[in-house]
Amino acid sequence: MSDKIWLSSPHMGGNELKYIHEAFDANWIAPLGPNVNGFEKDLKIFLDADVKVAALSAGTAALHLALIECGVGYGDEVICQSMTFSASANPIAYQGALPIFIDSEKETWNMCPIALKEAIKDRLAKGKKPKAIIVVHLYGMPAKMDEILTIAQEYDIPVIEDAAEALGSTYKGKSCGTFGRFGVLSFNGNKIITTSGGGALVCHTQQDKDKAVFLSTQARDQAAHYQHSHIGYNYRMSNISAGIGRGQMEVLSSRVQARRAMHDFYVELFRGIDGVTVFTEPSGDFYSNHWLSAITIDPSLAGKTRQDLHLAFLEDDIESRPLWKPMHMQPIFAESPYYGDKVAETLFDNGLCLPSGSNLTDQDRERIRNVVREQFVEIGIDK
Repeated sequence: MSDKIWLSSPHMGGNELKYIHEAFDANWIAPLGPNVNGFEKDLKIFLDADVKVAALSAGTAALHLALIECGVGYGDEVICQSMTFSASANPIAYQGALPIFIDSEKETWNMCPIALKEAIKDRLAKGKKPKAIIVVHLYGMPAKMDEILTIAQEYDIPVIEDAAEALGSTYKGKSCGTFGRFGVLSFNGNKIITTSGGGALVCHTQQDKDKAVFLSTQARDQAAHYQHSHIGYNYRMSNISAGIGRGQMEVLSSRVQARRAMHDFYVELFRGIDGVTVFTEPSGDFYSNHWLSAITIDPSLAGKTRQDLHLAFLEDDIESRPLWKPMHMQPIFAESPYYGDKVAETLFDNGLCLPSGSNLTDQDRERIRNVVREQFVEIGIDK
């Protein structure tokens, strides 16, 4: 019986235990310490930008704090990309605000600038100016940041980049997560590097970082006793988790290259199969870490559906997954406004995420190749 091939499993580098042992030896177990400081510094260096980084317990926590720092409160409206994981939208609800969902464009699958501008103009006509824009770099693919930032600046609305899936991706040579007022990173177990759980908020001023750290440590005032003038949260990353992150940072560049190599593998695997398109950068301006490789299948051309291939992989204990179900189609957000066409819905209907881990072996790739061959040989396509 072959081992299960996972969509995106954790991949340790080897030095994580060194940093963890150092934390134990020094008794730095709390949500502060040398590993937290070191991890934040490592991230800043990797992002290669004049930013400040706050290490937190989750990417969702980072997004929540970004909304708070943008002044989002009860009854406000926040624009959010619809094609994304629910963690991009849930913090809007935490603040009692209303998400305004935006369709994707076909090239990057990310927020459509045309629909974004339409939404802003319509919300303004209704007497509500959105307090923030949450754009997502889906599966590591950079969004069209020039167009989105131009619109945001025209209407003076802060941009929050959900770069949870995009550490190592760049747009026009600049790191994803460094364009907006805030950037959000995730180190969940399935991400390109992991701290087992965890995230980070990327800020452009020390003041914004200091406020994030203050809020993430229960907003305790400077006093000898416990005094609180603000609502706080238990969102700071622990020194142990940060130790894992420091070890992971040592291999991050190689992890990006391995994920990109998996994307190239799929480009070659599906070459010549009508109706199957591998999700790829639209131009040299975009550099994706290809955290997850994905395809779309046009059944009228391929003779197979997304579900046919998904079930075939399942038979061989290979994990694959449909694309994110758009937020405007989710029951919990059914009453939220939506702007755009049906690009996100069509992607959801026809898209499939494929095993993309940096720890996949040649044997794993051969099993994946064999399933694809068997599926498409049935309709006369011989790979």
